[in-house]
Amino acid sequence: MRPSTAVFCLFLAALGGGVTARLITPSPADPTPGRDMLDSAATAALPPVALAASPAPAATNASGLPSLAPMLERVTPAVVNIYTKQVVRVSNPIAEFFGGDRFPQERVQQSLGSGVIVDATRGLILTNNHVVEGADAVSVTLSDGRTFEAQPIGSDADTDVAVIKITATNLQAIPLADSAALRVGDYVVAVGNPFGLGQTVTSGIVSAVGRSGLSGLGYQNFIQTDASINPGNSGGALVNLRGELVGVNSASYNPQGSAAGNIGLGFAIPVNLAREVMRQLMAYGEVRRGSLGVNSRELTPDLAKQFDLPAGSRGALVGRVYRGSPAEAAGLKPGDLVVAANGQRIDTAQALHNLEGLLPVGQPVKLEYLRGSQRLSSVATLKAQPKEVDGATLDPRLAGASFTDLPEAYRQQGLSGVIVAKVAPGSRAARNQLGGGDLVLGINRRVVQDLEDFRAQMAAKPSALVLALQRGSARGELPMQ
Repeated sequence: MRPSTAVFCLFLAALGGGVTARLITPSPADPTPGRDMLDSAATAALPPVALAASPAPAATNASGLPSLAPMLERVTPAVVNIYTKQVVRVSNPIAEFFGGDRFPQERVQQSLGSGVIVDATRGLILTNNHVVEGADAVSVTLSDGRTFEAQPIGSDADTDVAVIKITATNLQAIPLADSAALRVGDYVVAVGNPFGLGQTVTSGIVSAVGRSGLSGLGYQNFIQTDASINPGNSGGALVNLRGELVGVNSASYNPQGSAAGNIGLGFAIPVNLAREVMRQLMAYGEVRRGSLGVNSRELTPDLAKQFDLPAGSRGALVGRVYRGSPAEAAGLKPGDLVVAANGQRIDTAQALHNLEGLLPVGQPVKLEYLRGSQRLSSVATLKAQPKEVDGATLDPRLAGASFTDLPEAYRQQGLSGVIVAKVAPGSRAARNQLGGGDLVLGINRRVVQDLEDFRAQMAAKPSALVLALQRGSARGELPMQ
């Protein structure tokens, strides 16, 4: 179960078997929960391609003319095409009439994307999570035409990074740059497999760095570029003029949908972030994220007046500091307004949450905050946050259920709560009619922000326990006996 919301939607553009790419576009109204919207118009014709201005090349060709070709000869062998297959069961009215499973039907859904070889010795390839998510089979085709079956190493939906592996010889990898050194105006080149046409190169500049605030895209620290990024480019390379990987292409924006083509608003995951996610996936099989241990909220004029904050202040207002948390150790108190973290300006509660999710466990964070009119600073070291909590450890009435945080893509849309990951049959939670996939919005009419807040509220050992739930599109309250 995924919550319904009217926000930016992710489109799966279809061409032949299908081309995976994320296209950010304003949604009309409340899409069906848990389903990506399908842009069928993309099957009619290829959209017009926006031509980006060619950057000043760093080398010349055999005729002495300025050219990117010498650099691209080193880069393109490391950019691969990724093909995925997923078996999807489809309903069959005739089968249902004759007993349901006498005539089972399945459909093979195919899609295309891109990837980047970052370790030639081990055959490791960086790509997007949404390129390989849910795939039953993944194959990789190199620029020389060789095709190999790929094995998944790990993926992280919240940053949209995945690592896959092939066993092959004579591979070529792209060297990794320091994406923190990127500046607005730097020339970049995107390489990928748009619309399944085959390897394609586009060029442009860095339009912005540290871009966030795009609903539906998880933790965000994007490189924005006007180099054309179209469906199928997802997972491909964004390189500098030295042929070093600076980002992994992930999404593009067009308010008219994917059929309208590229309008010069493309987004790539910085390679520094992708490298750290890959390191954790290789080491642990998952990404371990840290937490400050605060419940923050948006600042309103009334709250600013209540806490004697200067007029016009912007930041993340601390509503609650959890006991034993890094924030408590750093001296933060309810009513403090966090305005910067590690030198990065914090304008909203979501911006602080986003920054937390991008930093690893054990990372020190220098916080700057207002306490009334006084500006203070302190350092907090992020602690690990659990990915899943057993309900029995919180309250006997929740025994048999486990809870996880809401996927970050939905939290970026302003939603809050925790998800019931699973409920054991016959358990007390099951007898209380709690179901897997339920979204817990509140406890005893008090809003639940996230898993940490859920645990903190349950630590108070409430005598009565009523959960506010969303199940599908329906909402209601469920008393736990």
